[in-house]
Amino acid sequence: MPELPEVETVVRGLRASLPGRRILSVRLGKSDFIDDPVALGEHLPGRRVLAVERIGKFICVQLTPPDAETSPSESVADLHWLVHLGMTGRFAVRAPSEPVVPHTHGFFELDDGSELRYTDIRRFGRMLLVPSTGLSEFQSRLGDDALFVSARKFAEQARRRRARIKALLLDQKALRGMGNIYADESLWRARIHPMRLASSLRPEEIARLHQAMRQVLRAAIKLGGSSISDFLDAEGKPGSYQMRHRVYGREGKKCHRCGSTIRRIIVAGRSSHFCPRCQPAPRKRRRRTASRPRRSGK
Repeated sequence: MPELPEVETVVRGLRASLPGRRILSVRLGKSDFIDDPVALGEHLPGRRVLAVERIGKFICVQLTPPDAETSPSESVADLHWLVHLGMTGRFAVRAPSEPVVPHTHGFFELDDGSELRYTDIRRFGRMLLVPSTGLSEFQSRLGDDALFVSARKFAEQARRRRARIKALLLDQKALRGMGNIYADESLWRARIHPMRLASSLRPEEIARLHQAMRQVLRAAIKLGGSSISDFLDAEGKPGSYQMRHRVYGREGKKCHRCGSTIRRIIVAGRSSHFCPRCQPAPRKRRRRTASRPRRSGK
């Protein structure tokens, strides 16, 4: 599933071609991943793209009113088009003459003659329209952005949670944008086992994880994300951060740091890769047993 670095990569690619373009028409194929397909067809045509941003794992296309003719610096978005890529989604601007790849379910004609296309093999993605008045409420259901969360806020989240640290990193209500790949890579870099309880981490461990998380995400963005199977950026190019993975998908291989064999376990219903030496498992608590009464010496 595209995570924060992959979505950020797509957003940066769309920023090069979408802002300033007006949407002329909408043509949909299968639409079971769209919250309200009719609303999409009714409200997108005529609107101009003001900006493209990222909200966690969502692409956010800011749109001006259909009759807005002011300059971009004076425009204000009245509608936000939110797109989640799911597991296999692709969102890219293409020339109409380019072949349409299978499973392309959305065609959005632009005023420069190009098309914005949405392709999704498994259709686990999502599209919805949110008015400006409802964007704050939408964002309130998500946690702080993993790339920008402060060390203090991250520490607060960890201290008050009894969940496993891997589960906390994956919880979008606690920390938006993180996913399985970068949670595993961050925990390896911070030398923390994925089964550790978040509340059991020492202050220096939390600080180390916060730093590791931001370093991993920034490095992945710089390399265009990780292309494990289907991910391509807005220009149709794969990322290359998968070449830098230290634990994710490396079960049975040697740890780059100590040479131990990478293992895989299930944490919070997800596969979790770790090094048993660099990331020692949490100690099991001993059960207390009631002491037996001493027998008399008679």
